[in-house]
Amino acid sequence: MHRSIGAFWHDILHGVLHFEGKFWRTLPLLVWNPGNLTRRYVHGERAKFISPIALFLFSVFMMFAVFSFLDDPFSSDQIAVANDQVSDAVAEQPGLIDEEIKAKTAQLSQATPEERAKLEQQILDLKKGRNIMSNLTGEDTPYPDVSLSDGEADTGNLTPRDLDQFETGLEDIKEGNVLTEDSSISTGSSATDKWLRDAFGRITANPDLLLYKLKANGYKFAWLLIPISLPLVWLTLIGRRGFHFYDHAIFATYSLSFMSLLFITCALLAAIGVAESIWLPLILFYPLFHMYRQLRHAYGLGKIETFFRLIALLVFTVISLTLFFAILLALGVLG
Repeated sequence: MHRSIGAFWHDILHGVLHFEGKFWRTLPLLVWNPGNLTRRYVHGERAKFISPIALFLFSVFMMFAVFSFLDDPFSSDQIAVANDQVSDAVAEQPGLIDEEIKAKTAQLSQATPEERAKLEQQILDLKKGRNIMSNLTGEDTPYPDVSLSDGEADTGNLTPRDLDQFETGLEDIKEGNVLTEDSSISTGSSATDKWLRDAFGRITANPDLLLYKLKANGYKFAWLLIPISLPLVWLTLIGRRGFHFYDHAIFATYSLSFMSLLFITCALLAAIGVAESIWLPLILFYPLFHMYRQLRHAYGLGKIETFFRLIALLVFTVISLTLFFAILLALGVLG
């Protein structure tokens, strides 16, 4: 009778995944031949493999454990330096624009009438850009006498009135006068405006709390990805007879489990210092290869048909993730 901590962890893994045998039969197929795994499980070989829902719950648990411990494994000194360089470039931009305005203004006295008209238009455009930048950064407007509708500018289908409304909207955002009775930015419903204003107030008051809620709800409601994905997988296979929602559920759950495990693996590789050139292509390109193989072999598709259905599946994947994150954001704001 074993009474070691190793035996304890073995019991946990065995209880969750039936670790001895099932794990080693499931994992290689999940990584390299997911379509074969999906088809065999659907056709009744369920005693041989870990069930997709058990694997999915295990992957969510592992993701929670790993990212709670590692915090931000994908951050690096190079990314921090790049962010600092971008911040410095953005901070320098207003000064560069002001210097260019001064330089072009100094040229006006020696310019010919034709050159003068071009310079004046260039100066006006620079002042417009400088005003927009100040609105976005919260500074005082450096050229309050200049509006976006002044002068001759290529604004596409926008009328001077549209430009004035856009400029007024930027001013409202800068002054915090958004979704109020005096604001030009409104949904048209006072009740909706108030709800949105209160929600934005909670977000800006404590963004760290919102981020914590998003992470916590992400783990708690990860299972929502399965029902969200089901109708979209069905749409991907529309026109193919002989398949049921159960088949699509197995397909989606195994796929989500693998993507979670791949993400965890890449996070661990990044955390221990493995070169970005190794784990970054793995996380960017292997999911496409995996989806192609699972789609083709699980549903018995030809190569060309799989390619076109894969494109549809990728579009639906983006839709699924967008819906999921929208739900998380709503829960974070309302909670």
